[in-house]
Amino acid sequence: MRSKRYVTMLDPFQNRYGKVFTVTLLLPVLVSDILWVACILAALGGTMNIILGLSSTISIIISAAVSIVYTFLGGLYSVAYTDIIQLCFIFISLWLCVPFMILSPAVTGISQTLPLNQSYEHAWIGHLELADAGKWVDEMLLLALGGLSYQALYQRILSAASSAQAQITCFAAAGTVFIMGIPSVVIGVMAAAVDWNQTTYGLPTPFERGDAGKILPLALQHLTPTWVAVLGIGSVAAAVMSSMDSALLSSASMFTQNIYKTTLRKKASERELQWVIRISVLLVGLAGTSLAFGDNSVAALWILSGDLLYCVIFPKLVCVLHFQRANTYGAICGFVVGLLLRGLSGEPVLGIPPLLLYPGCREENEQIRQCFPYRTVAMLSSLISIMAVSWLLDLIFHRQLIPESWDFLHVFKKKNKVDEDETPDPCEEMNQVLNTKF
Repeated sequence: MRSKRYVTMLDPFQNRYGKVFTVTLLLPVLVSDILWVACILAALGGTMNIILGLSSTISIIISAAVSIVYTFLGGLYSVAYTDIIQLCFIFISLWLCVPFMILSPAVTGISQTLPLNQSYEHAWIGHLELADAGKWVDEMLLLALGGLSYQALYQRILSAASSAQAQITCFAAAGTVFIMGIPSVVIGVMAAAVDWNQTTYGLPTPFERGDAGKILPLALQHLTPTWVAVLGIGSVAAAVMSSMDSALLSSASMFTQNIYKTTLRKKASERELQWVIRISVLLVGLAGTSLAFGDNSVAALWILSGDLLYCVIFPKLVCVLHFQRANTYGAICGFVVGLLLRGLSGEPVLGIPPLLLYPGCREENEQIRQCFPYRTVAMLSSLISIMAVSWLLDLIFHRQLIPESWDFLHVFKKKNKVDEDETPDPCEEMNQVLNTKF
């Protein structure tokens, strides 16, 4: 994508499928970004409410206002430079909290919490039931592959100086993500080893009270000094603003580049486009902030934000980049199939009951829960639909089994012209290959 000088994730879709279908694809991407903004703002509000006693509403409004303002004024430059500062602050402050938790008198021996010790009731590793294996696999694939469909990823990669730098950035980020996650895991282990009866929190434990999702602020509040807890809050706030500005700029850039500039105002000036981006940042920020005041859990919003991208966008992204026969008919069919199967499977967060029941479903808290990897089924069905329909219609029209006048989307009439336009210059192609090598 970098070697073809794309600006946004939707550029290959626009080149292959046209402007109208690209507008349709923007909708699930936009919804996902708004849910992502709501998710991270809700996390910050819950953290500040527990540690500082500050209203979660005020915390959400302040954090959202700061992120919106500096993204509104600075664009990609402000996002890039503030992310460097925020990531360093997150890493240092979280690691600083770890030794204070380990040395806390309320933390019992870690060996007592290991699953090898059968006398301890709540092992921190927990247990994975075979009946839940499908659910875990489904969510793992969603988080691993669904993230490849975020514009926030591509706005970093496609702004790299070369294809080689873009590749190195991706591999370096994979290792950095693993390292950045270590203190969070350590804090979770410490929290599982706490004798909560020795703290002001008391019994029952956070897990038994249903506060397991708030374990980070609870651990900071009861296991560390006040100044360390404040630093921990700062790390969460930095993480929130680092993610929120990326999501805001993501939606704004796609709307401006793929909708406004190419469809609504083809002759728009650079100054006009800058103001369109700023207004888009403001609108997306306000929409995400309004959803953050809801009662839905952070984890549910986190998974839901990637849900649409995994089931609907990811199959099309794979095909548009790696399946040369993919066309608009196949993409529309895959879009409908993926969205239909995902909708029929239900969504507890939105209160949508499932109409399509997969094997292993069961009732929990008066709601039917799917334990089958239904998201992956929707994704694979969409992928197969795109490839099958595209290949079949390509074969039919090329062999002239039906009249060319039936091609009402003019896909195959334009294909020859597009293929000629996309034929790379041999010298340019060789330069791209050399620049891509490490």
